[in-house]
Amino acid sequence: MAGYDDRDGMIWMDGKLVDWRSANVHVLTHAMHYASSVFEGERAYNGKIFKSRQHSERLHFSAGELDFQVPWTVDEIEAAKAEVLSVNGHSDAYVRAVAWRGAGEDMGVASARNPVHLAIAAWEWGAYYGDAKLKGAKLDISKWKRPSPETIPVHAKAAGLYMICTTSKHAAEAKGCSDALFMDYRGYVAEATGANIFFVKDGEVHTPLADCFLNGLTRQTVIGMLKEQGVIVHERIIMPDEMEGFEQCWLTGTAAEVTPVGQIGEFRFEVGAMTRDISAAYEQLVRI
Repeated sequence: MAGYDDRDGMIWMDGKLVDWRSANVHVLTHAMHYASSVFEGERAYNGKIFKSRQHSERLHFSAGELDFQVPWTVDEIEAAKAEVLSVNGHSDAYVRAVAWRGAGEDMGVASARNPVHLAIAAWEWGAYYGDAKLKGAKLDISKWKRPSPETIPVHAKAAGLYMICTTSKHAAEAKGCSDALFMDYRGYVAEATGANIFFVKDGEVHTPLADCFLNGLTRQTVIGMLKEQGVIVHERIIMPDEMEGFEQCWLTGTAAEVTPVGQIGEFRFEVGAMTRDISAAYEQLVRI
């Protein structure tokens, strides 16, 4: 399979479409050295990006949290995403918008004089966890913890926040797992490396309070769907040992969609009716 740098197609970059293989940046790009980058992962279904505008608005919010401004409006970003899907002939696709501080007059920690860039790419991407939607994903428990809001802008979708996600996912895959679960800085259950987590007990749903990690758009969507169905949803602190008493578990995220979890460390869960139902309902919702 060709690498992501060696594909046919077009990428929108700073206001124009460029050949996929030519969408390059300088080696002294500030984001490469100091993680001054934010991004969005989005999915298009039947040619329409689910929650598209909310993603574009969050890109602006995340950039602001890192003290820079995206030099394109939300409307301009929306038009660019549509153009990328159209020119590449995509109907069902993953869409990546990324904004970053580039190379410029500054090459230290400070970078106020450097230009800000924006790129948008799209490609076909299947199930994030492979066949886990049928049998449930297997998760490791990461040795790293999600940081305190006092140490980093935890509600931004910023590249630097994913450093421990990469190392944790690598460690999990080396153990035969699909992903890893983080605890937060206090020792409470937090999230997976790229997805939020939900548990079921006695017909009610429990999910960690998103006070030190990204409150995902898919998370918010699923909570709304459950409440519309009359399901009681508890957004609260969850201790690790509580996982022993939960019956079902699933992950949510743009890439993950709604993916059942069969095991986290020593804890096991069934792929039960509520998990299957909410997964099917989400699949239907995004294609309306």
